[in-house]
Amino acid sequence: MIPIWKKDKTELKNVHSHTLQDVTMRVDLAFQAFFRRVKAGEKPGYPRFKGKGWYDSITYLQSVFSLNGNTLSLSKIGNIKIKLHRPLEGNIKRLTIRKTSTGKWFVSILTDIETYKPLEHLDKSVGIDVGILSFATLSDGTYVPNPRFYIQEEKALARVNRKLSKAEKGTLERKKYLKTLCRIYERISNKREDFVQKLSKNLVDNYGTICFEDLNIKNMSKNHNLAKHILDAAWSKLVTYTSYKAENAGRKVILVNPKNTSKMCSNCGMLVEKDLSERTHNCPFCGLSIDRDLNASIRAYPETQNLIF
Repeated sequence: MIPIWKKDKTELKNVHSHTLQDVTMRVDLAFQAFFRRVKAGEKPGYPRFKGKGWYDSITYLQSVFSLNGNTLSLSKIGNIKIKLHRPLEGNIKRLTIRKTSTGKWFVSILTDIETYKPLEHLDKSVGIDVGILSFATLSDGTYVPNPRFYIQEEKALARVNRKLSKAEKGTLERKKYLKTLCRIYERISNKREDFVQKLSKNLVDNYGTICFEDLNIKNMSKNHNLAKHILDAAWSKLVTYTSYKAENAGRKVILVNPKNTSKMCSNCGMLVEKDLSERTHNCPFCGLSIDRDLNASIRAYPETQNLIF
């Protein structure tokens, strides 16, 4: 229907056909996801119409763009100066231009290159328990503090939100505060992204087998007392980033059943009931007394030994 639409809306002729085709593919994917949720009995969430001002990215498919040094040539747009992040390898297949909420522009380039680069074999394995007080506790006794990036910025967010709520809609003042708010959220996101990327890289570099609890974070975040802290911790990002890095490096990531890992004694295997407020595991059966999260991380490791060796 794109050729028909071009006859009625002449402005579409100023946009390359690949970009228009990509928009229709996005709409198709949105409806496929909608029908999948309907069939699965989930809350469907009908796709929202995205008119002018809603789209923040455009995509070019092959051959209609070129990159010469630090100059990007785009069909229907022209030449754009860019800061190249790294040298390109392989054949360029697709290019996406995205504008952030703070007005920054980024270009993502997809190439068809083999990325598998196995690291030297390591027999060293580790179990990891993620938490709120400590972001991650490793079975070898290493603790990774929780940076709490969102909590650090809460006062700044509250201050800007108060000013935003008082500003009249459509005014330059409101736009200024809205951009400031977006800048704070962007800063939180960038800090969290940097932290998780570095931690996942460190885990893959130092351990041959990495064991995480297979947590249902969606259900856990329904707890209104802890939801903010759970989502701020970005546990799922850590598992996702570690998994793809491990696959690329020839390492193993194994998800284990989290049932009773906090209650079960890592020494004798007996269940010891405890409240969330109890941060120390005291076993009345064998006398073991260690940090609750460390006990859980050690429990996560033995459960995988039968699967690995």
